[in-house]
Amino acid sequence: MSVSTESANDRPPEPGPLPALADRLGYLLKHAQLRLAELNSAALSPFGINGRQLAVLIAIDDRESQSQQEVARRMAVDRTTMVALIDDLEGNGLVERQQDPDDRRKNVVVLTDAGRTTLRQANAATSEAEQRFLGSLSDDESATLKKALQAIAFPR
Repeated sequence: MSVSTESANDRPPEPGPLPALADRLGYLLKHAQLRLAELNSAALSPFGINGRQLAVLIAIDDRESQSQQEVARRMAVDRTTMVALIDDLEGNGLVERQQDPDDRRKNVVVLTDAGRTTLRQANAATSEAEQRFLGSLSDDESATLKKALQAIAFPR
């Protein structure tokens, strides 16, 4: 007969929140965000981009003829960070800087063909990840959660 020498501290934690934290919004939001980030990271891995880079591709695709400063402003990202994001995306062949046809003093950032393909496929992959994330909720509950988060994140 073998005797287990495993203590309670050696065992993996029980799934679920600590009872004292189960109703703490910050704790719940943090762990929900960590879970979603994990799912999205795995979904984006085949495309060689991260969630922030996908957001930039989406923002660039949303409007024609935007400078990187305009993209940064719309996304509420500082200009230095945006330059680094655009540099990475350009290095991967997903975007390119071009002279603005309406203002030769200004450059605009546009998606390349590879960027459009990556955007389409990465969007589909992250949509599937989001569906897995929200899988324990009904469609109505998912819609309600999104509306509530929009109201909190972007109050009118």
